[in-house]
This record gives sequence, structure tokens and C-alpha cells, in this order.
Amino acid sequence: MVAIRPPHVRPPSFPLPTRWLVVAAALLTSMGVGGRPAAALEQIDLNIPVLDTMFTVKLSELNEPGGLFAGTSDLAELDRATNGAIGRRLLEFFNYPLPIQSLAVVRETADSPLASQALLLVSAIGGIDGLPADINGEELRRVLDRAAAKGPLTMLTVLQALPGETASVDLELALFAVQRLSRQLQPADRLIAVATAARPDPALVRPGPLAVERRETSLVVSHRPDPLQVVVVSPGRAGNGRLVLISHGLWDDPESFEGWASHLASHGYTVLLPRHPGSDLSQQRAMLSGTAPPPSPAELRLRPLDVSSLIDGAADGKLGLPAGLRTDFVAVLGQSWGATTVLQLAGAQPSATLLEERCGNVKDPARNLSWLLQCSFISSASEASLADPRVKAVVAVSPPMSLLFNHGAARGMNARALVVSGSRDWVVPSGPEAITPLAAEAAAAGGGHRLVIAEGGDHFNLGSRYGEEGGGALGALLLAWVNGAFAAGAAAAPGPAAPSLLPATGWGNASRPLFDVTGQLRANP
Repeated sequence: MVAIRPPHVRPPSFPLPTRWLVVAAALLTSMGVGGRPAAALEQIDLNIPVLDTMFTVKLSELNEPGGLFAGTSDLAELDRATNGAIGRRLLEFFNYPLPIQSLAVVRETADSPLASQALLLVSAIGGIDGLPADINGEELRRVLDRAAAKGPLTMLTVLQALPGETASVDLELALFAVQRLSRQLQPADRLIAVATAARPDPALVRPGPLAVERRETSLVVSHRPDPLQVVVVSPGRAGNGRLVLISHGLWDDPESFEGWASHLASHGYTVLLPRHPGSDLSQQRAMLSGTAPPPSPAELRLRPLDVSSLIDGAADGKLGLPAGLRTDFVAVLGQSWGATTVLQLAGAQPSATLLEERCGNVKDPARNLSWLLQCSFISSASEASLADPRVKAVVAVSPPMSLLFNHGAARGMNARALVVSGSRDWVVPSGPEAITPLAAEAAAAGGGHRLVIAEGGDHFNLGSRYGEEGGGALGALLLAWVNGAFAAGAAAAPGPAAPSLLPATGWGNASRPLFDVTGQLRANP
């Protein structure tokens, strides 16, 4: 049965940035906690904007669309009246392949953000309301496993795997969104199609000769009410006296990047990983319990202060680090929001200009999921310029940056930046968030900054946990960049004639091909 609803009947929804946070949080709320499986989603409220009318459609009927559209329902009559136009759009949308790798979804553990982000993608694309807030992590894995077992993930297979009773989908906006996302991933594919992947060099890929130690400590800082928690990963014996810091992303923790740290430490580096308290995993849990609000726009400024305070603490001997550790020349790495943080420390100045111009346009061709985070910074962007001159080189993995930093922001940077983007990153897609900004910098003579595309990389598979040998897909690349920066010394500073900090090759990965596409940006800005 397909029942028509009166015009203008829409389920309530949150304002967009808050809604994104709440939906994402709800999907993560019970990760790893037992519970009974929820009933599968049975129907959707389908809004067809041209008619300003809502239809209720049973998902089971979409398995055999011929039967649905040949019937006598209101939707069938509408399809005939439009010479099949409505039916074609409906089938195109529900059978559109989602940019999620099935095996990655199935194999992720329950405490990873990937399973919840898969559902978040469906929500963001489809305008889905009405999802329950008590979804269990194990159930998420089961339903996504069932969806993946049917073949490539589509809107229909994932919707059918969701728990709940009824959700709403705006067909026109949803189809526009999935097509736009597909276009945003295409520039990376075009660049790597004509590039050569870097080969892996065992000297960079394998762990170094030093044993690695891990410990946790804290530091009292003036900008936080409580001591800042930090993970220290260092060589078990005398290292090289060089300091690296790593900043995690939204609702994440240092643990997701301790594999990077241990790989660097085995080669002599001392690595500090702060736990950003206003946007880490514990903050998310507090928000879900009702004891904390969503991450504040003020965190855009507080996160760089966390990193700079740790450099201060290291310089003042407050962290129990080896004597003689150099703190006037530091490298900083980050992923997602952490990548935005390291760009701020490198001297890229945030601005509200593009945020004010573009955040309100839902049809902007460059709009993507990361804009929901970036647009939450409108009130704080102009106060978040926090360059740290001690930071000489940074690696920004999947940075949301196209709106937050104006074009030309790199010209005043004090540190050289390596930007890494996954070719299948639908949260921070390569096209608008990495390729377009870096191409603009290349057209303006550049400063020696580089762009590397990880083929098949998404927003979650480029990190590395403690004990993962070689630091995961990016271990060799990170080591090569950091080695190059310290070896260059004063020449590491950005500038039109700055020497390369990467060797010609050797920093590749056997399972995740890596491509330096910087030269193509310069040739075709």
C-alpha cells in the first residue's frame, strides 16, 4: 500500500549543523553495549518537492518497482501522469551506489566511527529523520553486514538494514546530493589515473631499530579548566632529540593515531598526542548523556592552544621528556579536525568571509559533509589565527578547509604543509576540500606545499593504532616528510623556491597506493 499524505506535512528536524551532530551522536551512543536488535526500517515518507506532497512508501515494494508502478496506488497514478519521470528518478536514487566500501564497513570494529558514519552519510544525503537514538553498535554491524551481503551498498539496501519504523526522504535533494558527491570524488580519480604511485622503501616502511615506550601524563594549562591529558610515545633509549605532535579529529582520541606515533618513535622521534577535551570521544559521550552541549565553536581556537601548550610544557621540562629535546623546531600531524588544527598552527589564518558567503546555499556544487562542521565556526573563525613559529612542518590528513581558509591563506604560513586526501573520502571529499584549495595555491607560485592522494583512502582508514607495524598506510609517508623537514633545517620554510621535503619515491605503501599530484596542480591549476 502507498498512502498519500496532505501537503506540508514534514517530520520535525534540527537546524542543519546541530542536526548533523545529534544524528551522528545518536548513532554512536551505544557502541559496544548489548541489547536486543531493533526491527528493520519498513517505510519512508517520500517528499516530492515539485508537488509539495508527501507519500508513504513501503521499502519492500521498492524491491519490485515494476509491481509498484503498475498498480493503482496514488504513486503509480502519479508515475503514469508524468510518463514515468517520477519512477525513473525514484529508481535512480534508491539504486545509486553509495561511496562506501562494503568490506570496510563489515570489517570495522563496533567502536570505530565508520559504521555510524555510514548511516550518517545516508542521513545527510537522504534527509532522513526518525532514526532511533538507542542503536546498538553490534546491531549496526549486523545490519550493515546484511546490506553489504546484497552487493554494492545503495540507498535502498542500507535503508532496509536500518532499525526503526519510518524515515523521511526528500527525493529531489537526495538525488542531487548523491550526484554532487560523486562529482566531488572524480577529480582525485582523474589525477591519479595519470600519475605514478610512489614505491615503498623498506627503510621507511619498516619499524626503526629503537624499542618504543608509551605512557600517559597531564599538563596544567591556562586555557582549560582541567589538566590537559596527553599520550607520550617515545624511544625506549636515546632518540634523535626531535619532537612531533599529533592532533586527533572530532569525537576521536589519540589511540586512533598511536600507530603513527610508534612508527616515528621507533626511528628516534618523541611524539606527544593531546586529548582535546572539548571534542574528543568522552565529550561526545557526555553530550549524549545530557551533561554537555555539542562541541563549541570556541574549540577552533582551543585546539591549537592545546598543541602549543604541550610544546611549552616540553620546553619547560614539565612532561618528563628526555633532556636536550629540541622545541624550537617541531613537526605537527593531524587528521580531520586535527588536520585543520595543524594548518592553523602552520600559519593559515581562518576567516569568516567564505563561511558567511556560502554556508547558506544548500545547492552549492562544492558543498559536502565537512561544511556542516566548518559552518559551525562562523562566530569563532576571525579569532582563531594561532600560528606557532616553532612549528616548521605539518601533515594535514583529510582537512576540512575550503571555507575556513580564504584562497591565498597559505602565503603567510610559517610551516611547510603536506596535505593528504583519500580518493574515496565522502566526509571531506578530495575535489572541493584538497584539490581546489591546493590548485589555487599552486597557481599563485605556491610555497613548497604538497598534495598526496591515497587511492581508496576514506575518512577512517588512513590512521593507525598502537601496535600496527609500520604506522599503517601513511607510516612511510609521514616518516619521509618529517625526516625531510628536520634535514632541511631553515630551508624547510615555505617559499616559491623551497626545496622538496619528500624524496622522489620510497614513501609509498604496498596496499594503499599513494600519489604526489602536486606537479599536476602546477601544470593545470
